[in-house]
Amino acid sequence: MADDERRRQTREKIMLGGLVVKAGLAGADPAFILGALISAARLKPDEPRWRELRALGGAAFADTSPAADGDEPSPASSPLLS
Repeated sequence: MADDERRRQTREKIMLGGLVVKAGLAGADPAFILGALISAARLKPDEPRWRELRALGGAAFADTSPAADGDEPSPASSPLLS
């Protein structure tokens, strides 16, 4: 594997880990996180739930303050727990 490809993969993994932290799930059970991601991956872009999650994520990106490590989202604040 070329160094450029390895760097790209490392950057992608770091970015994806950052999304977990931004969502407030850094301390969550890994099986829960994977299950939530699998559930989200099954949604189709034309489904209302997909659009709802997309809007929620867009709003979270607009909020530049990262979630604190270990923050546990409440069921009311997390689309994946509702």
